[in-house]
Amino acid sequence: MLMSSTVKQTQQLSSNHGLFSLRGSLLTLAILTLLSFTFLSLKYSTPSPQVSVAKIVDPEVKELNDEEEGGEELSDVYHSPRVFKLNYAEMMEKFKVYIYPDGDPKTFYQTPRKLTGKYASEGYFFQNIRESSFRTLDPDQAHLFFIPISCHKMRGKGTSYDNMTIIVQNYVEGLIAKYPYWNRTLGADHFFVTCHDVGVRATEGLPFLIKNTIRAVCSPSYDVGFIPHKDVALPQVLQPFALPAGGNDIENRTNLGFWAGHRNSKIRVILARVWENDTELDISNNRISRATGHLVYQKRFYRTKFCICPGGSQVNSARIADSIHYGCIPVILSNYYDLPFNDILDWSKFAVILKESDVYQLKQILKNISHDEFVSLHNNLVKIQKHFQWNTPPVSYDAFHMVMYDLWLRHHTIKY
Repeated sequence: MLMSSTVKQTQQLSSNHGLFSLRGSLLTLAILTLLSFTFLSLKYSTPSPQVSVAKIVDPEVKELNDEEEGGEELSDVYHSPRVFKLNYAEMMEKFKVYIYPDGDPKTFYQTPRKLTGKYASEGYFFQNIRESSFRTLDPDQAHLFFIPISCHKMRGKGTSYDNMTIIVQNYVEGLIAKYPYWNRTLGADHFFVTCHDVGVRATEGLPFLIKNTIRAVCSPSYDVGFIPHKDVALPQVLQPFALPAGGNDIENRTNLGFWAGHRNSKIRVILARVWENDTELDISNNRISRATGHLVYQKRFYRTKFCICPGGSQVNSARIADSIHYGCIPVILSNYYDLPFNDILDWSKFAVILKESDVYQLKQILKNISHDEFVSLHNNLVKIQKHFQWNTPPVSYDAFHMVMYDLWLRHHTIKY
């Protein structure tokens, strides 16, 4: 009996042990299964964290960028230097533009404007786009479509504004009828370029062209219906420059301010009347005559800290690009001027932006800028000179590429 009882107890213990072992295995399996599902759920259901632009640039790329653009000083000039770098690289790799081939090249189409004078920017763009890697002969690859028409050339041939409007209208309507590309977006992925103000006036009679297309113009103000998030401010540059670029010449800049020009706007009339007899501001109410000496006007830029840039018949002026080239801090006197590359460059870092009403306190405003602040403005100005230089063939980061970058940004907003 004792032996029988012992055997039964042993069997019961063995059975309980097996039960506990089975339960333990099932519990372990359940825990592992739960952990596995939790891991997979986190892996495939949780959105990946957004990587900031600051982190996406690896050390090697950052070092390369620093070497190209002066390192951390990028932040003094650009709104977002690393975003600019990344987007610029993407643009260079992907951006394609189709140029409409229609039109008589002996008249107003497909013909570069002359590459001299204060409206040279238009001619440089016409020529640069044709010889750049952005051009594609396959419209199906194009992000944007260029309407190549030179209103300034029409004006040079004595064409009236009314006739210019008719010519532009007939040309654009011909493109719409012949090609399917305009109708896909009602022209939102089309653009045209005009630096001369006649180009703006000649297209005012075509509301669908102004409202729908991207306009790259030298007179970017609300007076001409400029739409900042759609249109592009084309820098008006007087090329070729008569003298080399100003650089590390701060000690030579002993004059406080300088302006000389025609009084063809209200702000210029006030500027000349208030300050033309001042002993610290060099203000002339007429352009400097060539009879006074060779390149006297340009040489004044080298000796001046701040160059006054009031708008003329329009808000734009080639004097702004002149000031930048010669190393003289531009003083923008305008109530509404969407400055070129304003969404890329922080103009407050290399220019003085004033309202027209500030003209009466102009001298005191400039004198209140400390020497250290002036040095910082000047150093930043030298960094961005290349962005306001046109070249043929185009050079990376020059005016042409900056305009293309602005167009690249605009094309992302197009809704098909």
